[in-house]
Amino acid sequence: MSVGDVSKRILLGRKLRSSQLGETLLPKRIALPVFASDALSSVAYAPDEVFIMLAIAGASTYVWSWKIGLAVAVVMLTVIASYRQTVHAYPSGGGDYEVATVNLGRNAGVTVASALLVDYVLTVAVSISSASQYAAGAIPVLIGHEATVGVIAVALLAAMNLRGVRESGAFFAVPTYLFMVAILGMCAYGLMRLLAGDLPDAESADLRIVPQEGWEGPLTQIGLMFLLARAFSSGCAALTGVEAISNGVPAFRKPKSRNAATTLLLLGLIAITMMMSVIVLAKQMTIRYVDPHHLEQLRTSSGAVPEGYEQHPVISQIAAGVFDHFPPGFYFVVTVTGIILVLAANTAFNGFPVLGSILANDGLAPRSLGSRGDRLAYSNGIVFLAGMSMLLIWVFDAETTKLIQLYIVGVFVSFNLSQLGMIRHWTRHLRTESDPAVRRRMMRSRAINTFGLGMTAVVLVIVLITKFLAGAWITILAMGFFFAVMQAIGRHYERVELELAADEQDKVMPTRVHAIVLASKLHKPTLRALAFARATRPNVLEAIYVSVDPRATNRLLEEWDERHLDIPLKVLHSPYREVVRPIVEYTQEIRRASPRGVVAVYIPEYVVGRWWEQLLHNQTALRLKGRLLFTPGVMVISVPYQLRSSQAAQERGRLDEVRVHAGDLRRGRVTSRDSERQVDEP
Repeated sequence: MSVGDVSKRILLGRKLRSSQLGETLLPKRIALPVFASDALSSVAYAPDEVFIMLAIAGASTYVWSWKIGLAVAVVMLTVIASYRQTVHAYPSGGGDYEVATVNLGRNAGVTVASALLVDYVLTVAVSISSASQYAAGAIPVLIGHEATVGVIAVALLAAMNLRGVRESGAFFAVPTYLFMVAILGMCAYGLMRLLAGDLPDAESADLRIVPQEGWEGPLTQIGLMFLLARAFSSGCAALTGVEAISNGVPAFRKPKSRNAATTLLLLGLIAITMMMSVIVLAKQMTIRYVDPHHLEQLRTSSGAVPEGYEQHPVISQIAAGVFDHFPPGFYFVVTVTGIILVLAANTAFNGFPVLGSILANDGLAPRSLGSRGDRLAYSNGIVFLAGMSMLLIWVFDAETTKLIQLYIVGVFVSFNLSQLGMIRHWTRHLRTESDPAVRRRMMRSRAINTFGLGMTAVVLVIVLITKFLAGAWITILAMGFFFAVMQAIGRHYERVELELAADEQDKVMPTRVHAIVLASKLHKPTLRALAFARATRPNVLEAIYVSVDPRATNRLLEEWDERHLDIPLKVLHSPYREVVRPIVEYTQEIRRASPRGVVAVYIPEYVVGRWWEQLLHNQTALRLKGRLLFTPGVMVISVPYQLRSSQAAQERGRLDEVRVHAGDLRRGRVTSRDSERQVDEP
C-alpha cells in the first residue's frame, strides 16, 4: 500500500464497495439533522438581520418584529407544503432542477441549477462566517482572525463529508439535537419567566438607537413599507436549506418520499417555533441590535458607546438574560449555537454534490462530478464546494452582514421556477386522469403549488428591490456565469457525442500500417518493443533513433550490427539536440505520403514501483505522447517493461487484498476459516 493510500485510509476510512450503497441510506432521525441543519441554524442569524434592518429607523420600529416573523413563518409553511408535493412527484433527487427541466424546458432547468449552485456555496460561506463571529465573541484571541477560522472549519467539514453521508450524519446528529434542546429550552424557560413577570432586560436594553441618516424624521407610509420589506427580505434567510431535502430524497431509507415529506414537516414546525420564540423574547427583553458596521447608532445615557464596545448576537443576549442566575445554561446555548452554525453548512455539502452528479449525468457539468469516491460520496463535488466557499469567506473576511446580502436570491429563483413547474406537472396529469379521488388530490396539490408560487414571487420581487444594490447583483452575475458555463459544457458534450457517433466509414481498414519503434538504447525494453511490434505484422517496421551525440549514435549502430537484427534502424539527426520534434515531424511525413494509412509508434516505458522513481524515468515518453496525440492517423502504443521495484509494489498490493482487516468477519466479507488461516501464516 502506497503512502497516498495510507493517508486516504486514515483521513477517509476504508473503501466501500458499490454494493454497500444501501448501507449509507439515512433513517429520519439522522436525515433531519443532515438536511435540516441549515434551516434550523438560520435561527441564529435571521432574527438578527430583522432587527438590524428595523434599527435603521430607530428602536420604535421593533414593534413590527413579531409581525415580520409571522410573515416569514407563513412563507416557510407555504414553501414546505409545496415541497411535500415535489418529493412525492419527483423522488429521484433532482428536486427543483428536475421539476423545472421536465416541465419548463432545459433553459429553465439550467437557471434553477445555477441558482442552487450559487446558493449552496453561499450557505456554507454564511454559516461558517457566522460561526466564526460567535467563536470570536467567545474567544477574544480569535478577533481579527475570523476568516482563517472559517477556512479551517470548511476544510474540516469537507473532510468529514468525504467519509460518507451516513458517517457525517451520525457525527452531526448529536450537536443538531443539542441545538434544538438548547434554543427550545431557553425560549420555554424565558417565556415562563415572562409569564411569571421576572424576565430581566437584555444587556443592551439601556442603550438608545439613533436612526441612520435620512431616517431621522417620522416615517411616511412608503418609507415604512420599504423598511418593512427590507426587514422581511432579510428574515427570509430562514427559508434557505428547505430545498435540500427535495434534492436528497435518494439518501433516505424506504419509503423515501414519505420519509422525506415527514422530515420536511418536522423541519418547518421546529424552525418556525424557534424563530418566533427568539423574536418575541428579544422584543420583550428590549434588545437593541444594529449593524456591526454602524455601532455609532447606539447611544448610552451619557453619549456614544465606549471605544471597543462588543455587540453580542441576539441569541447570546437572550441566553445571558434568561440564565442570569445559571451561567452553565448561557455557555451551553452559546456553544451549541456556534457549533450548529458550522454544521449548518453540512446541508450544502449533502445537496451540492448530489445536484452536481445529476448535472454531470445530464451533460451540463464535468463528468468527474458524477463519480463516487472511496466512501460512496461524490468526492469531487465536495472538494469543489469547499474550495469555492473558502474563497468567498476569505474575500469577504467572514463578515456575515456583507455575505447575507448575496443570500436567498438564488433560492427564491429556484422556488419560483419549481412551483411553476409543479403547476404544469399537475395540469398535464389532470388531462389524462379520470379517477375522481386522484383528480381531487391532484387539484389540491396544484392549488398548494399555485399559492406557493404567488408567495415566493412576491418575496423574490421584494428581495430584488431591497437587496439588488446591497450586493444581490453579485449573486445575479454569478448565476449568469454558471448558466453560461453549463450551457457551454452541454454544447461541448453534444458536439463530442455527434463527432464520436459510429458510421459505416469506421469499418474501412487502413491501406497500410507503418510501425515505428523508438530506440534510445539497445536493451531489454527496446527488444521487447521490437518483438511486440513484429507480432502485429505491420506493412512496414523500422526502428527510430534520434541522434544528439555522434559517439552514442556510432555505438548503437555497432551493437545493432553485432546482433544481426533484421529490422532496419533509421537515425534522425537533431543538430539542436531536440528529441521530440524530429520524431513528430517524421511521423507527419509518413502520414502525408500515405493519407489512408496508419502510423503506429511503439514507445518502450519503464514500470516502477515507487512514486519518486517515476520522476526519474519516462519523461521524454510523456512529452512525445502528448505531441503525437494531436497528430491525425498516428497511433501511440506503450510497451511496458516492469523493473524489480514494480514487482515489490505488486506484491504489496496482493498482500493487502488478501489481508483480513478489523471488522471483515463481522461484515461477512471473510469466513472464520480465512481469519484463522491468516493468523497461522508466518
